Amino acid sequence: MKGKRSRAAAPLTLWLIGVALGCVALSSGTVGCDSDETTTSTSTSTSTSTGTGGSSSSSSGVGGAGASGGGSQGGGGAAPGCGAITTFEDGKTPTAEIHVATTGSNQSGDGSASSPYGTIDFAAAQATPGTAVRVHEGTYPGGASITDLAGTAESPIWIGGMPGEARPVLDGGAEGIHLTRVAYVVIHDLEVTGASANGINCDDGGDYANDQATHHVVFRGLHIHDIGSGGNQDCLKLSGLYDFFVLDSEIADCGGGMSGSGVDHVGCHRGLLARNSFHDLSGNAVQAKGGSSDIEIRANHLVDGGERGVNMGGSTGFTYFRPPLSQSEPNVEGSDIRVVANVIEGGTAALAYVGCVDCLVANNTIIDPQNWLFRILQETTSSGGYEFLPASNGRFINNLVYFDEGTLSTTVNIGGNTDPDSFQFANNLWYAHDSPGASEPTLPTAEQNGLVGVDPAFTTGYEIGAASPAAGAGIALTEVTADFTGACYGSPPSIGAYEVD
Repeated sequence: MKGKRSRAAAPLTLWLIGVALGCVALSSGTVGCDSDETTTSTSTSTSTSTGTGGSSSSSSGVGGAGASGGGSQGGGGAAPGCGAITTFEDGKTPTAEIHVATTGSNQSGDGSASSPYGTIDFAAAQATPGTAVRVHEGTYPGGASITDLAGTAESPIWIGGMPGEARPVLDGGAEGIHLTRVAYVVIHDLEVTGASANGINCDDGGDYANDQATHHVVFRGLHIHDIGSGGNQDCLKLSGLYDFFVLDSEIADCGGGMSGSGVDHVGCHRGLLARNSFHDLSGNAVQAKGGSSDIEIRANHLVDGGERGVNMGGSTGFTYFRPPLSQSEPNVEGSDIRVVANVIEGGTAALAYVGCVDCLVANNTIIDPQNWLFRILQETTSSGGYEFLPASNGRFINNLVYFDEGTLSTTVNIGGNTDPDSFQFANNLWYAHDSPGASEPTLPTAEQNGLVGVDPAFTTGYEIGAASPAAGAGIALTEVTADFTGACYGSPPSIGAYEVD
C-alpha cells in the first residue's frame, strides 16, 4: 500500500529521537490527568541526555525534555516563531543530590554517591526544593509511594535516572510509583514495567475540589510498558492534576490486553502531551474524561492505539469528577481537548468525541482505522439531579485521512444523545486508497472546502511534497502553529500532520 510504513522499517525508538529534536507549539502551557476508580494505591535504554535537572535516558529535547531513540518519522528543530514547549523546570539546576542504587541501604546509607539509599520513596522523603533524586541504573522492585512532596517554581524536585547511565527499571508491584499531593515535581528517565495495576499513578489524594492538591508535574523520557493484569489498568494514570506535561515518552501494552489506556486523565486540567510514542494498546492511547479540560495532545505517534486512539471525554462515575459535579450548572465529561498534528495509525477508531464539548481535531494524519474513522458518542447523560451537555461544537479541520474503505463498518459512527449538527468540518482530505471513488465520508454537517478521493501523494512515510494536493490546502487556526516535526506550518497551512519541507 502506498505510503504505508511497517513498524520494522520505522522502529518507534528511532522515531522518538527525531521528534525529540523538534519544537512543538503550546497554546495552553500545561497538561492533564486521570483515575475514576481509585484515588489511593492499595528493556533498558541507554541514556545520553543533557536536559535540565539531569535527565538520564534520552537525547536532549526542548525545555529539558528528552527521548530515547531516533528517527525517520519526525525530525528537525522548529523554525523561529513556532512556540517551543516551556516548563517550570527550564533553566533550573539542582542544588542538592540524593543517590539511590540497587546496592544502597536505607539503614546505613546517607544518600551520597558513595553511600546511596536503597529505594526511591525513602530518598524522595528526604528531598527538599532544588533536590535531584538520582536513581542509578539497575532493576528495582515496583511499589514506591511518594506523598506530599513539594518543590517550588524556583526550585523543583527531580526524580529520575542518573545522567549518562541506562534508565533504571521499576519492575512489578501493584504500581511502579504512586504519587499523591505533589507539586513542582519532575519524574524523568525511568522504565516502568510489570505492575499488576497501573504503571505510574499520580493523583490529588481525593481532594477533588482543590486545584492546588497536585499541580505542576512533568513526566518525561519515560518508558512504561507491559502493565496490568487484564483489566482497566493504565500505564500512566492521572487524577486531579493541574498544569502538567507528558513529554518524549514511550507507552505500550497497558491493561494486560484488555481495557487499559496509555494515559488516562480524570478531572485533569491545563496539560500538554507531546512527542510521545504510543503503540500496541487495547483500550485507548489517551483518554481525558471526568471533567477534564484544556488538554493539548500534540505531535504524538499512535500505532494500534486500541478501541479509540484518543478518547475525548468518556464515562466517569459521578463521585470522581474534578471539580465535583454541579447541580446548578451543566456538566461535561471533557471540554477544550485539542488533538493536533499527530500521526495516528490503525486502531478500531482513530479518535472519539464522547460527551466532549468544544473539542478540536486538527492537522492530524490518520492512517487505516479498522472500523470507523472517528466517532461522536455520549456515554454520560443527565440523571441524579445532574445535567450533562451532549457531545457538541466539535471541530474536525485540516486532517488527512487515508483509509481502506472496504474494512470499515461506517466512515463516521454517530451515537444517540449527541448534537452532531453543531459539529464543523473543513479542509480535510479524504482518500480511500482501496477505492478512491468511495472516499466520500458520511458527515453530520456539510464540509467546507474538503478534498475527496484525491491521492495525498506521500513521499517519505506520511510526509508530503509540494506536488501533494494537501500542500497549502488547509485553513489557518490559532491553535495550530507547528507540525509533527516541529516545523512551522505555512500560510495557508498544509493538510495533515506534516508541512511541506
